[in-house]
Amino acid sequence: MRVRFLGTGTSTGVPEIGCECDVCRSTDKRDNRLRASVIVYIEGKSILIDCGPDFREQMLGIAFLPIDALLITHEHYDHVGGIDDLRPFCKFGDIEIYLEQYVSEALKSRIPYCFTEYKYPGIPIIALNEISLEPFKVAGKIEIIPIRLMHGTLPIVGYRIGNFAYLTDLKTIPEEEYHKLEGLDVLVINALRIREHISHQNLDQALEKIKRIAPKRTYLTHMNHHFGLHAEMEKILPENVFVSFDGLELDIL
Repeated sequence: MRVRFLGTGTSTGVPEIGCECDVCRSTDKRDNRLRASVIVYIEGKSILIDCGPDFREQMLGIAFLPIDALLITHEHYDHVGGIDDLRPFCKFGDIEIYLEQYVSEALKSRIPYCFTEYKYPGIPIIALNEISLEPFKVAGKIEIIPIRLMHGTLPIVGYRIGNFAYLTDLKTIPEEEYHKLEGLDVLVINALRIREHISHQNLDQALEKIKRIAPKRTYLTHMNHHFGLHAEMEKILPENVFVSFDGLELDIL
């Protein structure tokens, strides 16, 4: 399995428009963060997790291959705003999207032209597959384990693929979901900033969950400009906890 971070930033990205803080003015490319998303390459298949408004830019430097499945964590724009830009990938066939029922309804209301009976040429051809919290398979063979997360009071979904798990935008993890995260080689988890936030966990809260889950390696994502400079934050993190950055690739056995 290979995982590529397409974006590691929060909803406003980094730099944030109009901001002159040290992070936003940084010349370290690792401090430039597009909206959070990853693509997972496994057994000859490509699985995209979330498709935000930076999707087109994120895919320009990557080999043009089929997207065999798109897993959506929740309906917020920074996670679904790039779905229209899936159009070029429809040359390979319909895009199979996996998402909860309420997210499916949200997409139908936001991009109704994709779901009309008579579709005009050029729109993305997408198929919505509604999921529960039960494991399911994509591309005919890859098992996906959904994990319930709470984004403040909003129920959202994280995903486990083999010994890799991707959890973003969470504030809390329901107690009954922790068993799904046992024995991980790599965990990706959000850490918005240092200070408390109403619906996202901060760095300390992320580190508490990492300690409990005990993966071999952890990469922090979905960070805003208040998280701190990449180079400085890496120095203070525990062993085997790292700050991810756009374009980072991980090989997972």
